[in-house]
Amino acid sequence: MKRFIPLIFLSALTGCAGSSAIHQSNQFSNNGLDPKAAKLAGTYQASTIEVKPDWLTPELLQGIEQQLVYLGKKSVPANYNLPGLTLSKTQLQQSLAQLQQLAERPADNKMTAWQLAGEDGRGNVQFTGYYVPVFQVRSQSDAVYKYPIYRKPSGISAFPSREQIDFDGALKGQGLELFYSASLIDNFFMQVQGSGMVQDELGQQHLLSYGGGNGQPYRSLGKVLIEMGEYKPEQMSASAIKDWLSRHPHRQRELMRQNPSYTFFQKGPTQPVGAANVPLTPLHSIAVDPAYIPLGSVLLAQIPVLDAEGQLVRHQYQLLLAQDKGAAIKTPGRIDLYQGVGPEAQHRADALKHYGKIWLLTSPQ
Repeated sequence: MKRFIPLIFLSALTGCAGSSAIHQSNQFSNNGLDPKAAKLAGTYQASTIEVKPDWLTPELLQGIEQQLVYLGKKSVPANYNLPGLTLSKTQLQQSLAQLQQLAERPADNKMTAWQLAGEDGRGNVQFTGYYVPVFQVRSQSDAVYKYPIYRKPSGISAFPSREQIDFDGALKGQGLELFYSASLIDNFFMQVQGSGMVQDELGQQHLLSYGGGNGQPYRSLGKVLIEMGEYKPEQMSASAIKDWLSRHPHRQRELMRQNPSYTFFQKGPTQPVGAANVPLTPLHSIAVDPAYIPLGSVLLAQIPVLDAEGQLVRHQYQLLLAQDKGAAIKTPGRIDLYQGVGPEAQHRADALKHYGKIWLLTSPQ
């Protein structure tokens, strides 16, 4: 998926970063915010942490191997100039190697932890989730399966908007159709996720990966519906947006045009991959803004833990791997956590829109 660009629409519920920039759409009870946290001096604040053995799960270690594959590529930058912090690819590789050594035998478990300032400058980072949806498609259009899923056109400099593509047929008849779905809403949410698993008329499954975008800005439909007064912030979820679109078919164009960003697809590998082009690990791979968190880095997170009803019950510490990015992830205050494939992953992703904290880890120098 390339992302898989990331994106769950919930990503879109975030506001801009700033000194007190928690958007009204995220101001709901039990949202995980730490309102008493001290103001950070900059985008990153350094401290020292000790890695706990139970953080080094088999799933994480498998993901670290993939992370090192990515960092071993010649195309990966040698240095990262972040706001007030410079890191090298070698430092990222050393951090991952240190974790591998800790898993094999006792070793130095101390690492430098660079806390991100978060959405409000106090370390509060919003965690949302994304997943790979699965739905039925057809290779040829008919009366039911009539909504095209497109590959990216080549040879043009100005791409049409979502409204022009979905409602005015701007790409129709150009041989760009990969499949046809039975729902424009399904297509939209697969674009928000950045990838999807589809099953054709022969029962064959295909992973559609991120194949580029139209270059137009992403806008949250969840935020639009809150501004319209259709939902309160605590009611907002991907399911709420789907429900609204299903109940108002005559207003689908009105709402969906508010997000002109459009995602194209390509037939991808058998496993979901992120922007780092390595397989994603459920509950460990994250989509980040590379301007603040380099792809290939490892992070410690204080992750919100929810119950079956989507209510925050506690936070837990967990190591995460930056392997993806998304159009809605554009601040040091947003992290999108990959949940996996199918309905259970969708349920987890739908509920997650809560706050925690995050630290970028490096080996001591």
